[in-house]
Amino acid sequence: MAERTSTGLLTMMLEPTPAVAMTLPAEVREKLAELELELSEGDITQKGYEKKRSKLLAPYIPQIQGVDPSLQIDNRIQASPQAVLPGSKLNKSRAANTRDERFRSADLHTEAVQAALAKYKERKMPMPSKRRSVLVQSSVEACTPPDTSSASEDEGSLRRQGRLTTSTPYQGHGHPAVEHWFNRVIQGSSTSSSASSTSSHPGGRSITNTTAHAALNANAAATALADLMAHTQLDNHSAPPDVTGLSERSSLHAERSQVASVRGVSRSYNHHTSVMETADGVPVNSRVSNKIQQLLNTLKRPKRPPLREFFVDDFEELLDVQQPDPNQPKPEGQQMSPLEGEPLGVVTNWPPSLPAALQRWGTTHPKSPCLTALDNAGKSVYTLTYGKLWTRSQKLAYTLLNKLSTRNEPLLVPGDRVALVFPNNDPVMFMVAFYGCLLAELVPVPIEVPLTRKDAGSQQIGFLLGSCGVTLALTTDACQKGLPKAQTGEVVTFKGWPRLLWFVTDGKHVVKPPKDWHPPIREASNEIAYIEYKTSKEGSTMGITVSHSVMLAHCHALTQACCYTEAETITNVLDFKREAGLWHGVLTSVMNRMHVISIPYSLMKVNPLSWIQKVHTYKARVAVVKSRDMHWSLLAQRDQRDISLSSLRMLIVADGANPWSISSCDAFLNVFQARGLRPEVICPCASSSEAMTVAIRRPPEMGVPPPGKAVLSMGGLSHSVIRVDTEEKLSVLTVQDVGQVMPGALICVVRVEGTPYLCQTDEVGEICVSSGSTGLAYYGLPGMTKNIFETIPITLSGVPISDRPFTRTSLLGFVGPDSLVFVVGKMDGLMVVSGRRHNADDVVATALAVEPMKFVYRGRIAVFSVSVLHDERIVVVAEQRPDASEEDSFQWMSRVLQAIDSIHQVGVYCLALVPANTLPKAPLGGIHISETKQRFLEGALHPCNVLMCPHTCVTNLPKPRQKQPEVGPASMIVGNLVAGKRIAQACGRDVGQLEDNDQARKFLYIQDVLQWRAQATPDHPLFLVLNAKGTVASTASCLQLHKKAERVAAALMGRLNTGDHVALVYPPGVDLIATFYGCLYAGCVPVTVRPPHPQNLATTLPTVKMIVEVSKSVCILTTQAIMKLLKSKEAAAAVDIKSWPTVMDTDDLPRKKISQMYKPPTPEMLAYLDFSVSTTGILAGVKMSHAATSALCRSIKLQCELYPSRQIAICLDPYCGLGFALWCLCSVYSGHQSILVPPLELESNASLWLAAVSQYKVRVTFCSYSVMEMCTKGLGSQTEALRLRNVNLSCVRTCMVVAEERPRITLTQSFSKIFKDLGLSPRAVSTTFGCRVNVAICLQGTAGPDPTTVYVDMRALRHDRVRLVERGSPHSLPLMESGKILPGVKVIIANTETKGPLGDSHLGEIWVSSPHNATGYYTVYGEEGLHADHFNTKLSFGDTQTVWARTGYLGFLRRTELTDASGERHDALYVVGSLDETLELRGMRYHPIDIETSVIRSHKSIAECAVFTWTNLLVVVVELEGSEQEALDLVALVTNVVLEEHYLIVGVVVVVDPGVIPINSRGEKQRMHLRDGFLADQLDPIYVAYNM
Repeated sequence: MAERTSTGLLTMMLEPTPAVAMTLPAEVREKLAELELELSEGDITQKGYEKKRSKLLAPYIPQIQGVDPSLQIDNRIQASPQAVLPGSKLNKSRAANTRDERFRSADLHTEAVQAALAKYKERKMPMPSKRRSVLVQSSVEACTPPDTSSASEDEGSLRRQGRLTTSTPYQGHGHPAVEHWFNRVIQGSSTSSSASSTSSHPGGRSITNTTAHAALNANAAATALADLMAHTQLDNHSAPPDVTGLSERSSLHAERSQVASVRGVSRSYNHHTSVMETADGVPVNSRVSNKIQQLLNTLKRPKRPPLREFFVDDFEELLDVQQPDPNQPKPEGQQMSPLEGEPLGVVTNWPPSLPAALQRWGTTHPKSPCLTALDNAGKSVYTLTYGKLWTRSQKLAYTLLNKLSTRNEPLLVPGDRVALVFPNNDPVMFMVAFYGCLLAELVPVPIEVPLTRKDAGSQQIGFLLGSCGVTLALTTDACQKGLPKAQTGEVVTFKGWPRLLWFVTDGKHVVKPPKDWHPPIREASNEIAYIEYKTSKEGSTMGITVSHSVMLAHCHALTQACCYTEAETITNVLDFKREAGLWHGVLTSVMNRMHVISIPYSLMKVNPLSWIQKVHTYKARVAVVKSRDMHWSLLAQRDQRDISLSSLRMLIVADGANPWSISSCDAFLNVFQARGLRPEVICPCASSSEAMTVAIRRPPEMGVPPPGKAVLSMGGLSHSVIRVDTEEKLSVLTVQDVGQVMPGALICVVRVEGTPYLCQTDEVGEICVSSGSTGLAYYGLPGMTKNIFETIPITLSGVPISDRPFTRTSLLGFVGPDSLVFVVGKMDGLMVVSGRRHNADDVVATALAVEPMKFVYRGRIAVFSVSVLHDERIVVVAEQRPDASEEDSFQWMSRVLQAIDSIHQVGVYCLALVPANTLPKAPLGGIHISETKQRFLEGALHPCNVLMCPHTCVTNLPKPRQKQPEVGPASMIVGNLVAGKRIAQACGRDVGQLEDNDQARKFLYIQDVLQWRAQATPDHPLFLVLNAKGTVASTASCLQLHKKAERVAAALMGRLNTGDHVALVYPPGVDLIATFYGCLYAGCVPVTVRPPHPQNLATTLPTVKMIVEVSKSVCILTTQAIMKLLKSKEAAAAVDIKSWPTVMDTDDLPRKKISQMYKPPTPEMLAYLDFSVSTTGILAGVKMSHAATSALCRSIKLQCELYPSRQIAICLDPYCGLGFALWCLCSVYSGHQSILVPPLELESNASLWLAAVSQYKVRVTFCSYSVMEMCTKGLGSQTEALRLRNVNLSCVRTCMVVAEERPRITLTQSFSKIFKDLGLSPRAVSTTFGCRVNVAICLQGTAGPDPTTVYVDMRALRHDRVRLVERGSPHSLPLMESGKILPGVKVIIANTETKGPLGDSHLGEIWVSSPHNATGYYTVYGEEGLHADHFNTKLSFGDTQTVWARTGYLGFLRRTELTDASGERHDALYVVGSLDETLELRGMRYHPIDIETSVIRSHKSIAECAVFTWTNLLVVVVELEGSEQEALDLVALVTNVVLEEHYLIVGVVVVVDPGVIPINSRGEKQRMHLRDGFLADQLDPIYVAYNM
């Protein structure tokens, strides 16, 4: 019942009841209508619209019993744990006291988050889909307690709760029933909690709310509002039609009503029947489409900053610069005045230095305990007395100075730096080593134990040791044994580390000094005492130098502030090597002869209560802990009845400056007040490595003012302004004070950026300290030292406030009432997004408060920012619990996004979940943030779930381009100038003027040439086909070819009529050529078709079938083997084999002569059909006349200087385009010998083609990009072996890549580079260009200047402009000329819109006029009208007589400084790309290849990439060459690189296996096939990410 009422409740909040809707006053209705209009015009965002609309309707929505509805939901949620688990006793007792006494302030944040979430009408987001194998989680150490504090419920009870719930009726959903219920409340949906997106069941489809109105319809409520809502949907349909290639939109918000799609497909309310069309009208029915639809709905209107008037430079696409919001809060207080601590007291008997103190206690109180070490069971292992510490330190000092030598020189002299490498469970050895170094006047550099060669950050530690000149490392015997060893038995040199000598400080290695040796005990000086390491935000490690006098002054200040007295007992849980653990537990303790109980981290992991037990056992007066330790002990404190904390006078919270520390403190007090803990004992403090202790709350006996608490507005803080708020608000931060300034110190607060001006009193800035007890410098880094340790704060009028330098503490805060210091964050965690500041720790606290799921493993969350497209973007990475299901994780992620959005008003760019225990750890188990960030950017994080939200948080994209109306025909043409530039036209040599002894010219038909050659030079070899072994498979002389052709003609003549179309389905070889001529002899029209692939009939056979049908072939000629295949059982599964036309095999034809050949009446008659599948997936056949065929052959003959004495090698497919012409036509026309290498054979022998070129000493050779790629990839490392086999390529003059695309310059360059070693001339490689309307427009040939390369600005290209730039300039794109224009070919560049001529170096469509243009498309339904203008089109002005063919390719002509054969200046043609392929996004034109190049560069494991658009979303498909766990790393990298380089937001990232992206025989990607496969859900992707 609860469930139903709550759903009703939420929907009622959102919709006025019918009665109300009817009675809305006219003016309200009018205002609503205005709002709708604003939304549809885009003047207001979706969010703004909803806000204003609910405001208008608010007075008319009845409130339930006068309670604010959002609170009702909140109470429901909070009450749920008891409601769910009446069974568990344990839980009952815990849950009962959860609400009341347990941590009040922690709950405040959690409540705020829950309320924020309840306010959201949760949008249904498309869940990513992934393959099961990716979900396999890595193993996890399951038993350790949480690693970072999280204001969270009891871990154990929730685990049990999860286990118990599996027996409840909700078993199907992997999360506890509470959660299931909670989702229902929030979504207000009537379907069950969103069914999992069934990535594991291939047939499944994700169910979305079919009608979210169900709850309302029950009480017939929705009718009136439906009309009101009908308008809101329209804005989606006014968009261009491609957005709505979808048959229905699932209603997402409870307030959306459904509107039929524009396409006119009937509205269906059930996802399973939803039909959707791809752009080509192919119906698609798949979960992919539904998800994309959900995605589009989440993107209704991305947040857009208000448009401003700004000047758009012609070329620079200006990124939107965030202008400050005029209403943002500004500081209004006076300038702060520096705050002084009380003076340092004068102590009469104070030792002059720390070693002096040690000497005093070691000789006067030798039995006094100094340090007690514990083992992992919590038992005391050893107590070091002051006497022992004194004698052992002396021994070590003596040994280090006198017993270590190299080549009779002492190894160390006073002042040298020494590394201290001690494990965290051995404080005794560390203390002896530390004081031993001080006594020997050596400088200790304490560091972490490096466990493996790849420890997070250990390389940086190595750099520090190197820069400090460390040559010796001190360690313990046990630790030395555990370090990784090299073969020699020595400790390995870690990555980035200097060579070190390792010295074990255990008793047997040190010697007793002689009686007359005494360590020098001097007064504290300014010499360096020790160096403490610190890791910066970027991950680099600095060493902070602390002098003897600073060390002494700091001990003095701490002693005074904490009222330390002689022989007190103190428990230390912190790392004793640095910061507070070192200051209190190693230095100040010795100064005051205190007894330290050191609790190792490993013991805390096993028993989080150990420190409390030790306080009780030893009656400790002081404990030094972190918030985390308090939090852990709360989780474990059940049965400890007999513990008393009444002995504590000070509980120092070392990280009291953290935003979540207050909740730990409050919660700890709540529980332990009953055990004798007094509230005033809790003393948070603030410190930093540079400034040491900055402020600490004093113990109660010092009569200080009571502690303060500030509730601050997050919005204000993000503008660095302090605004006090109330705890009821959602977006507030509650902070506690960190007490008073240290004795003898002066502090002030300065602006974070730029000149260090003093802040105003209500402004947040960086706290700076001036005192005798701060660090002195970063060792060896004078520049950074000056910035940090020698800051001179100045007043707003520019006057320095003091002549003393200040140290920046990297703490952000302010001085509150009663001179209390408040800290709200750290510089390291500061993220400046669009000019607003956010603190990483606050975001972590919000994410941890999204709690009902207890989802994050041990509260381990890292938050950092990365810079993408000139702004910081927030990234949240969390470790998920091993038992979390897909559904849980996605649920949690979407809720975290909403919580952060509503509390911090900032979008999260990327949210990633990694398996438990996989984030890099800092020394004491926290998360190593900089290393995590590094891994994220390198793509080495291996997340198991990723959600990117670039649409919501990238708001600084350049404005979409508005197309300007182009200049019309009135544009003045003067002579050959258009608008002041030379008209972009060029032509090859004039065929008429080229007199050569071309015998073939006298024949009008190519078949006549063959007959003539068979008579004139019968034995002249024309063809030679090689097999994979490199041996000759078959040959054909002129006569043999003629005779074979005759047999075919004889077989056809009786059966077919002249003009019939015949499909030739042959493997590459002589049979194909002979059959082609046989058809011509018989007067039939041949159509060459690539045979189906026996292993892949399902995809290749339909294409064969389609060509046969589209070409209207009446007969198929083929070999016996293929004939069997066409009629086989397997074929029947792919196509209807009964509908094949007559199939004849030509293997054993009888030897027959034909009485007479067919003579075509005119050369304009059709000679053959050339069918090819374009990259956009369109099958296009062109008609080639006899005249065009002869003209094509003549043009190629002239350009390549082909004669009967020449040999050329061809490694191309012989089925269409120039490949077909070179393979079947040219040899017959020119009489040269062609060495034919079928590209398929290269798969088994990659060197086949090059070996043949070398063996036959070929001067001219042709290949395709796929062949070139096979050679570069397959032979790249084998050039040496090829040389030994005498492969020599110095004979090659031109190697031409036959292509119908922009030259792939990187591929041709790497090919040239690799085979340079085999004698290939760097000038030899060039490309050709042809297309459907003309298969050969450009060909380098043998004469003429080398191809040139220019660099153009990629951003200008998007605006259809050419802007030449220097090599290497940003956004430059190299373009190589596509060979020389062929003889007889004329080319002009025309404007795609106006069809007018363009000037030199302008981008437009390439038009071509030539005798060998095809005569038209041969399409199945006679749709010639559609493409008629492709073949005969005229310019709209200028030369309006010439008939041109449109190539469909964008390019430009540029006159170069070079001269061609005729002495004229040479015009180079640059092809940019196919018009059909371009993507129109944000008003700009993108070429897919440019985006793909960027993507492939972004990660080493991306083997190939293809992009396409779907309903205005950019979809990027990447092939992953590597382990599947890298799949999700790619999502963020792909999104980043496309944003940075192309200013586009990727909508969907699809990660697939290698080889999934379909590629045609020319090596071109078939992007449309890929798109259809994706939408029909046939790619079997590893992962699909839908970017929100």
